[in-house]
Amino acid sequence: MFSNTAIGLLSLTALWLNPASATEKSDTGCEVLKLTFPDNTFSPKDAVYEYESQNFWSNNEILSPACVFRPTCPTQVAEAVKLMSLGLTSFAVRGGGHMAITGANNIDDGPLFVMSNLTTLELTQDKKSVWVGPGLDWGHVYRYLGQHKLAVAGGRLSPVGVPGLLLAGGVNFHGNQRGWAADNVLEYELVLAEGKVVSVTAESYPDLFWALKGGSNNFGIVTKFRLATLPSDHIYAGVYSVADIPGFLKAIANFSAFNTDPLAHIVPQVIAVDEETTIGGAILFYDSDSDPEPECFRPFFDLPSIGNTFQKQTLAQFSDETGKLVTPKINDQFIAGTTTGKTYEEILEGVQIVNDVFLAALPELYKVLPVEDRKLISVDWQPIGSLWEKASKKYNPGGNALGLDTETKGTYIAWAEVVEWSGDEHNDEIFKWIEDTTWAIGNATQKAGLYDPFYYMGDAAGFQNIYDGYGAENKQRLLDISRKYDPLRVFQKYWPGGFKIGE
Repeated sequence: MFSNTAIGLLSLTALWLNPASATEKSDTGCEVLKLTFPDNTFSPKDAVYEYESQNFWSNNEILSPACVFRPTCPTQVAEAVKLMSLGLTSFAVRGGGHMAITGANNIDDGPLFVMSNLTTLELTQDKKSVWVGPGLDWGHVYRYLGQHKLAVAGGRLSPVGVPGLLLAGGVNFHGNQRGWAADNVLEYELVLAEGKVVSVTAESYPDLFWALKGGSNNFGIVTKFRLATLPSDHIYAGVYSVADIPGFLKAIANFSAFNTDPLAHIVPQVIAVDEETTIGGAILFYDSDSDPEPECFRPFFDLPSIGNTFQKQTLAQFSDETGKLVTPKINDQFIAGTTTGKTYEEILEGVQIVNDVFLAALPELYKVLPVEDRKLISVDWQPIGSLWEKASKKYNPGGNALGLDTETKGTYIAWAEVVEWSGDEHNDEIFKWIEDTTWAIGNATQKAGLYDPFYYMGDAAGFQNIYDGYGAENKQRLLDISRKYDPLRVFQKYWPGGFKIGE
C-alpha cells in the first residue's frame, strides 16, 4: 500500500509535469492536497471552507483561498509543506487568526492551512509547564490553567491567538516578572521546510530556539509550544479611566520611570471619542489577590476617575474584559513605534510628543471617516524597562532575537496607533492617514532625540521594517539561521504571510 506522501508525490508527478501559472499551481496544489488528505482538504463548496475562510478576527484578513487544509497532526503539516515545496506553490498558515495585516494569515488563490484542530492543552505531570497547540487563543489557555490555579505569560486579550504572540516576542501582563512571553517557551514542536518534525529546545537546537523568540514564521510551522507555568489564583485588575489627559500622561511617565514592583503592569491608552472628547484609560494589572489598591498605581488613582473596573478577579475573567475593548469582524489597523528615555522628563516628553502629534492629525482622519463608521481611534503605550529585561534574562538565559538594551537606552516606551472602522469605502484614505501620522510621530521623536527603531511586531503594520529594529547583528543572525534550516527558501518564497527576514 502507498503512504499518503507517496500518493501525493505520484499525483505531483502527473499534475505538475508541465509548467503552470501561479493560479494553476494553486489549483494543482489543492488537488494534490485533496488526493493526499481527502478528509482534511476542503473546496469553496464545502461548509468547512466557508467557515474557516471567514474565521478571522479582522475583516482585513478575509481573502479567497483556493482551498482550506485542516490538519489533525504534525505529520500531516509536514507532508503538506513537502508537497507545497515540491510544487512551488504559495500557501498561507492561520493559527489564532488575530493579526490584522492583509495576507499575514490568509491568501488569495492558494491553499490556506488552518491550525483549528491542533488544540493540545495539557499540563506536564509536575505542572511546571503546559503544552499548548497553535489553534488556540489565550482565553482558552487561561480558563484551562485557572482550574489548576496556574497561568502563563501570554496574551492580554482573550481572543489573541497563541502562535502569533509567542513568535512576535509577546508583550504580556507578567512581563516585569517573567520577561517576554517568548522567554517562557521551553520547547517548540516545529515543522521544518524539508518536511521534518523536530523538538526545539535550548539544548537540541540552540540557534532555532533563539530565533523563534521574536523571529516570526521564518523558520517553520510550530505545531505545539511548551510554556512555563506560574502560580495564579486571583489578581487585582481593571480599567481606570480619566478625563485629565495631561495628568494621565504624567502618570504614564511616573510609572514607567519609577516603578519597582514586578507584580505590576499597565497598558495606558488615549482614546479619541469624538471631535470634542478625549479620554485616558489605563489597563491596570497586579499579580496579587491581597492588595486592592497597589501603591505603584497611585499616579493613576490620584486622578479623578470617570470609570473604574479595578477589582479582584481571575486572569481568565480579566482577559475576557480586555478582549471586549476591541471589536471583531470589522476593519482595523495597528501600527507601532518606540521612544526611549533614561529620566522621567525624557519619558514624559516622548509620551507627550506621540500623544500631541496623534491628536493634531485627527481632523484629517475625521474628514474621510464618517462618525457612524468609527469604532475605535486610540494610541497606547507599553513601558519595557529594567525589571522586564532582568526577568527576560533570568527565565531565558540564552536570550531572544529582539535586541533590547535598557542598560544603554533606558526605558523603552513601545506605542501603537489603533484605528477600527466599519465599511470599506474609505480604506485607502484611512491607511494613508495612519501611515502619514506614523511618519510624523517618528520625525518628531527623532528630532527630540527620543526615537528608537524597535517596532513591536505584535502591533506593527505590514510596511514596517521589523528586523532593522533588532540591530544589525541580530538581523544577520536570523537570516543565517533561516538559510541554514531553509536553504531552498521555501518559507520565504512560498509562504508570503508574516514578517519575512528575506532571501
